[in-house]
Formats: sequence, structure tokens, C-alpha cells
Amino acid sequence: MIERIGNLFTDIYRKSMPDAFVFALLLTIITAVAALWAMPVDMIDILKGWYDGFWLLLEFGMQMVLLVITGYSIALSPFLSQQIDRLGRAVSKPWQVYLFVTLSGTLLCMVSWGWIIIPAVIGRELALRVKGVHYPYLIACVYCSFIGWVTGLSSSIPLLLNTEGNFIIEAGILEETVDTGLTLGSGLNLVMIILIVLLTPAIMFLLRPRQSRGKELPELLDKRQGALKETSIREEADAMSMPEPVFSDRLNNSILLQALIALAGLSYISWHFYNRGADLNLNIMIFIFLMLGMLLHQTPLRYGIAMKRASSNVSAILFQFPFYAGIMGIMINTGLADRFAQLLATFASQENFAGYAFVTGGLVNFAIPSAGGEFAVIGPSILNAVKAMAEAQGGPSANAMIARSAMAIAYGESLSNLLQPFFLLLVIPVMAKGISIQARDIMGYLIVPFLLFFIIQFSLVMFWPL
Repeated sequence: MIERIGNLFTDIYRKSMPDAFVFALLLTIITAVAALWAMPVDMIDILKGWYDGFWLLLEFGMQMVLLVITGYSIALSPFLSQQIDRLGRAVSKPWQVYLFVTLSGTLLCMVSWGWIIIPAVIGRELALRVKGVHYPYLIACVYCSFIGWVTGLSSSIPLLLNTEGNFIIEAGILEETVDTGLTLGSGLNLVMIILIVLLTPAIMFLLRPRQSRGKELPELLDKRQGALKETSIREEADAMSMPEPVFSDRLNNSILLQALIALAGLSYISWHFYNRGADLNLNIMIFIFLMLGMLLHQTPLRYGIAMKRASSNVSAILFQFPFYAGIMGIMINTGLADRFAQLLATFASQENFAGYAFVTGGLVNFAIPSAGGEFAVIGPSILNAVKAMAEAQGGPSANAMIARSAMAIAYGESLSNLLQPFFLLLVIPVMAKGISIQARDIMGYLIVPFLLFFIIQFSLVMFWPL
């Protein structure tokens, strides 16, 4: 029954959902029309906000590109290929692949959301080795595992609230930081972690397609003119060397030169974690991937070839991120996001404020698909309303209500990613390399998980004690 429902939603998505870029263009128009209708602005104000916003995610976009290609280049190394071969012998059935990829992705994303690259890489390589894997559905399994990142160590909203001198304190909404014991370490979040870890693999297991004919990765690659027959990185590097020994080839193929740089990088990484603790930010993750890739590929020439191959499918990130940033610019510069948050806050009470925060986080995520960016826009309005409510009505402390509403925003923001393809742009460059696949082939499988987790998470943020 649940599989048939999943197939129904997939058919609907394939017929109605456009390409991810078209989705961004339509969302731009919808946001502009909403700002023109709801805010005291004219068209030139909207256009200015749109243009200014285009450049808000340049650093983030470059981080995403580097995260994809450095992570994928590691998978292209002979050592990791051998390890995945071993894993392929242990995980030999399609349902085992779905379960393993979903569970490992869920756990890894709770360490850092950028680690979604790892199950994407492993999933692609397992799909080449295990027969019968429905590849679009496997991509959906990887993307679904992303929903739990806000409960883990890289959750940007609770980490921000626990940062001295954050913008919420500077705005006068809070007088002091909110300890992560009230957010990430709360009973609410611990229960959320347990349910996500247990239910995400179980749901994707139950939804799995029984037929995979025409949807297996080797078949999809064969349709793309034999992409499986690519020469190895070592063979390509050897072919680029001159017939006789020359100095330039010695440098290009120097193991010592690359090892010295990689070891220097690893020394800094050790120093970073020794002095800063578990500070696992995007920059240090990319740096780790870079140094590890250099060690695994051994020579500069082989690593350059690996990076070239890993970079061949990142165009969607490069040109679509600015359009989503433009939508974000409209929301910020016209005040539309703040107005939206204020409107929902007017209907909230001490009994239902967390539910409103959850829904608000999910809805605004379509226009501002970044937890930190979204919270910077709507957070002050919601938290100010919650603080005023706590002071006026008594009951739970303001900090406890603020912690619950902040986590509710985070849960809603993360869950609604299942309905929009922004962060799918992080998975697709790795998993869709060499094949033709679109968001509409994947997103339909995520409707049932979204509906089930919406009911579960909404109920928890409303009724579970903090």
C-alpha cells in the first residue's frame, strides 16, 4: 500500500514538477508578486533587492562546489574504490543498499550537514556493483537522510543562539546566550534524533520500488554512450607523460611533493581540532577532503585528473545558487519575510507558538533555503513575539520558549527541503554524473516521508516537554 502511494506521488511529480532551474524562476516571480502586493514597495525596490541578493551566496556557492568535487575526488581514488568493492560484497541486495545508504546518511548528517556528500558517493558506487538498485529512488534515499542535520552538531540556529554577542543579543531580544542544553541537548531534540534515525531508513525501506528495469545506474550510463568505459585515472596520467624521462614529468608524478603538502595540511587539521574542539565548519571539512584526496591520489597529475572528473557536473550549483540568492534578496530588502513572520506570530499563543514557528520555518525555507540566512530574517520577529508572550502570560521561562521556537524553526526548515530541490543540487552533481536525471524523477518519492515526518515533528514540537 505505502509503495503504491509513493509511486502515485512520483507520477504526479514527473508530470507537474519542472526542472530545478524553472522552479527557481517561478519562485522568483511568486516572491516578487507577493512583495509588490503585501509591502509598501515599488517594482524598482524589488529589482534592486533581487540584484543585490544575487551576490549573497557567492561564498556559500563556492563552498558547495568545493565540497562536491573534493568529496567526489576521494571516491575516485583506488583505495576507496577497493573499500567500496568490499562493502558491495557485504551489501549485496537492493533493499540492503537503500537501508545502508539512508541510515549512514542520517548519522553522518547529524555530525555535519556537508557530509551528505559521503552517502551520495557511496550510494553511486554501490549502485554500480549491486544489481537491481532503482537509482532515482536511491538518490531520494540519500536526500531524505538530510532531514536530521538540524538535530546534530552542525545545526546553525542553536549554535548561533549559544554564540556570545550574536545578532539576537545585539537586537536586545535576548540578554544572554541560550545554552545548547536547552536546544540540541533537550529532551525534545533527543527524542527527535531517535525517531529520525529509526524511522527514516524504515520508511524508505517500505517505500522501495519492487521493479528497477530501466532505472539501474549501469543501464542509465549505457544510454549515455558507454560512460562506464572511462579509462582509469592512472592510465590517463601515464598517457600524458612524454616517452622519455623529463623533469616536468618527474614533478607532475612526484609522490614526495604532494605528500609534503598533504602532511602539512594534516598537521594544521590536528592543530585545529586540538585547539578549537569539535569545530567542524564547512571550510575545515573542505580542507580535510582536499588533503585526504591528495594523499589518496599520491601525485599532482592524478589528483588534477580526479578533480577534473569530479568537476564535470557542478554547473547547476554555479548558476542556480545566484537565483535562489536573488529570491532571498527580495525577501530581505522588501521586509516580506519579516512581515510574514509577524503575521503568523499574531495568531500564536503559549499553547501553539511552537507549531507556528515550525510552519513558518518550513514555508520561508522555499524562498530562503539556508537555515542561518532564514533565521537572520525571521528569527528576530518570532523570538521577540515569543519573549513578549512569555513575559505577559507567565508560565515557562522566556529562554525555554525561545529554545523551543528556535528548534521548531530549524525542524520546519529542514523538513521542507523534501519538497524543494535546492540542496538536491549538492547531491545531483555526484550521483547524476554521466546520466540524464532531473529533480522530478526523485522528489515524488519524498512526499510520503514528508507527510509522515510533518505529523511526527509537528506533534513533538507542540506537545513534547522541552
